Amino acid sequence: MVRKPQLWKALSAAGFALVAALGTAVGNAPSSFAATQGPCDIYAAGGTPCVAAHSTTRALYGSYNGALYQVRRASDNATLNIGPLSAGGVANAAAQDSFCAASSCVITVIYDQSGRGNNLTQAPPGGFNGPAAGGYDNLANATSAPVTVGGHKAYGVFVTPGTGYRDNNTNGIATGEQPEGMYAIFDGTHYNGNCCFDYGNAETNSLDNGNGHMEAIYFGNSKGWGYGTGNGPWIMADLENGLFSGVNAGYNANDPTISNRFTTAIIKGGPNHWAIRGGNAQSGGLSTFYDGARPNVSGYNPMKKEGAIILGIGGDNSNGAAGTFYEGVMTSGFPSDATENSVQANITAAGYAASATPVPAAGSRISLQATTGCCVSDYITHNDNDTGVQIAAVGSGSTATLKQDATWIVRAGLANSSCVSFESANRAGQYLRHANYQLWLQPNDGSALFSQDATFCPQAGNSGQGLSFQSVNYPGHYLRHYNFVIYIASNGGSNAWDSTNLWADDSSWITTGPWS
Repeated sequence: MVRKPQLWKALSAAGFALVAALGTAVGNAPSSFAATQGPCDIYAAGGTPCVAAHSTTRALYGSYNGALYQVRRASDNATLNIGPLSAGGVANAAAQDSFCAASSCVITVIYDQSGRGNNLTQAPPGGFNGPAAGGYDNLANATSAPVTVGGHKAYGVFVTPGTGYRDNNTNGIATGEQPEGMYAIFDGTHYNGNCCFDYGNAETNSLDNGNGHMEAIYFGNSKGWGYGTGNGPWIMADLENGLFSGVNAGYNANDPTISNRFTTAIIKGGPNHWAIRGGNAQSGGLSTFYDGARPNVSGYNPMKKEGAIILGIGGDNSNGAAGTFYEGVMTSGFPSDATENSVQANITAAGYAASATPVPAAGSRISLQATTGCCVSDYITHNDNDTGVQIAAVGSGSTATLKQDATWIVRAGLANSSCVSFESANRAGQYLRHANYQLWLQPNDGSALFSQDATFCPQAGNSGQGLSFQSVNYPGHYLRHYNFVIYIASNGGSNAWDSTNLWADDSSWITTGPWS
């Protein structure tokens, strides 16, 4: 396979930051948060240096001050690199917010902070095609996974089915039997059972080249190849044609269900030796779920790793999975447990926390008021004569039925518990869901598609007022009223309801006390 020039050998750690910073200038601002060392400094001190380091939330070296990731704005296709607030610090989310104001943005590049140029970009077609032009995978919406790190706002990479990133032409990533380690921080509440939400080592041609051609971290609750205790999700190793939770194909009792909001997931492997470790990325240490010989299935000893890097997809571009990624690295060499324990201490000290966006509490009853000047007396209601959803004027003199129609019970998102779903207050078990871009009130049929169509992620209002609710499976599309009907709409697009006129106002809502 073609390798990139080995200029990295002549670069110092400070030079690494300069390489990754090339491109659009990054607007930095002062910050009280600055790390004295990052995870990759710890790995280097342990003799297993990072050969890839990806994060949209923070720098992974104490001295790193280059670009973390790049966003592209829908309104004019302009791009901006986002860097840390200060060397070794948290991402400058304010720069992204300013750049993406009144538009939507996607993450186009996740830069490699190691200096080796192993950047992650839009995954190309392979054994499976993606939904974007040319069979490429979708890019992640830049605002779908807000968090705070050390008290500062940041954004993760929110992967919905069809979204994926890849680098098939890497520098320094392990091949064959060469030892390596990797960790990633995931949202432990955002997952599904489809193939495959991975981060790690994969095939360089985006095809399934057989057993042992991959070594990546998998996170989800698929039971198609392997699984652990409980109902999942589990940290497992995707080794190609197998998700392994231990030495056996299928069930391994030592691999537990994960319940942490922020999860540290670790896979490492060398000649006839590999391990699974994990822990809570907010507190505590790591546990070892497996440490031993390669799986007792033909084709995995010796390994045939190829050295590409994937995020959110399988080695053959299987792209049906969901998950959220915040940071991760890959190393040269098999890291010691002691090194990984120190990395975990660094992670917990970074201070990951859920976003401060004022999400309506699960179980609360609310009404959703329009903010556009024409319609400030209007609320989202369902139609009693059919399953349509619209805005309608509601006031103290309205009928009891109309007040009930305009009242919603907030539920934890059916497809992502960090987001929300809206159940009708007077039609139990029926939810707002989109189909063909329009909103309907329909009973929950228990399907994965319904769960996704009925889940919306709150963020600060696009107009600066209230909240906006982004579709979990159609990034960049928000609940919007247009000619009094409710749609999921992007800011500019081929549909009439994607009109840029008043889009920010029409897609912003005030959550009020319930009418009923």
